[in-house]
Amino acid sequence: MSRTVDADYLVVGAGAMGMAFVDALTEHADVRVAMVDRRHGVGGHWLEAYPFVRLHQASAFYGVASTLLGDGQPQQHGPEEGLQERADQAQICAYYARILDRMVESGKVRFFPGSDYLGDGAVLSRIGGERFEMPGARIVDARYLAPSIPAEMPPPFGVAAGARVVPVNELARLEDAPSQYVIVGSGKTATDACVWLLSRAVDPDAICWVRPRDPWMLDRALVQPDPAVFLGMAADTMRVAEQSTSPEDLFLGLEDAGIMLRIDRTVMPTMAKTPTLARWELEQLRTVENVVRRGHLQHVERGRLTFAEGSAAVAEDALVVHCAADGLKYPPLVPVWRPEAITLQPIRAGFPCFGAAVVGYVEATRGSDAEKNRLCPPSPLPDSMVTWARMNVLGTRAAMSFSAEPDIKEWSDRVALNPARIPRGHPGSAALDDARERLATHTKPGLARLAHLAGLS
Repeated sequence: MSRTVDADYLVVGAGAMGMAFVDALTEHADVRVAMVDRRHGVGGHWLEAYPFVRLHQASAFYGVASTLLGDGQPQQHGPEEGLQERADQAQICAYYARILDRMVESGKVRFFPGSDYLGDGAVLSRIGGERFEMPGARIVDARYLAPSIPAEMPPPFGVAAGARVVPVNELARLEDAPSQYVIVGSGKTATDACVWLLSRAVDPDAICWVRPRDPWMLDRALVQPDPAVFLGMAADTMRVAEQSTSPEDLFLGLEDAGIMLRIDRTVMPTMAKTPTLARWELEQLRTVENVVRRGHLQHVERGRLTFAEGSAAVAEDALVVHCAADGLKYPPLVPVWRPEAITLQPIRAGFPCFGAAVVGYVEATRGSDAEKNRLCPPSPLPDSMVTWARMNVLGTRAAMSFSAEPDIKEWSDRVALNPARIPRGHPGSAALDDARERLATHTKPGLARLAHLAGLS
């Protein structure tokens, strides 16, 4: 059975970027939007994330433009007292469910959960088997950068019979403790797993960390919705970049400036996806001394891990925790607006929710695709020191482009998702004045040097 649905837009993917786009679009245009997602609800990978996950950034920087995630307040106790709150999985999923309810109640949005997009404006429900046709709807691809997560992906290594291998989600459901935990992965999921185990009184010596690459991470205390703090960090980044002679020199300079962190100061990291990390977490991670650096894990059997560069013995009952899904995706950058689809990608450096909201606002307020693409050129997600520099160059250029439009500037200064905003009525301070002055001084030469390091003109 097939039914026709009237829709101006068909948004494929109801994760963070899809929701941010639809929210901004429907807030500023009288349009009908259909959203489709293969999952049972909105929120994307958060519906399947490990239960102890939290945002690595402030809640205020995540979600949709019209509605703050959380209370916008600093934490009142604990090791991050004074830093902005960070929502957990349950809070994020509940937030997106509330946003969806409001969208549907507005009459502008219709949601098709548990469904597949077939192409050519057709959607098929995997639950009821019904087919929906949306002729003429403009397609919005919100899946282009959809992350892979351990719960939905098999481990990227062989597993022999008898070996105990679980995705990170299963840690919270264990009923018997092994004598050794083997954490496989280098990114935020692996660091979260180690910190969570240590918080449950697991001895650091009972953790073996298979770390194919060491990561660079940002000090979370500097990625905060306080303009003096965030703009001060941006100014210091450009100041360091201005004097850098190589990508390695850049990151070592950022470390000396207190911006970048690395777990082992004797090892030069090669991975630079740069999630944020708190100093207390860094101290915890440094207690794990059994770190295996032999490249990517190829095979697991009872008592042994095999790599391209040899093998390592582990306990016979070791529990191998799979944190090695390819979370971030690196497809080629394409124009956001093309005849076949609007393809959501980051716009400024980092902060993909804000980028998707900017795209939604520009789609609602501009007529020409050429003009939209001029205002919102995409920027990449980073993986290495060189691509981190590239992200910052392209993202800064894009931010300069859309911020030069008075209406976009006025709107974005009201949006908490925008990390660089100075809200109207924000009290002035000597620290903020200093940060703005330094940023103005160092941005042009710093950006030029970053472009050279990234191989850009």
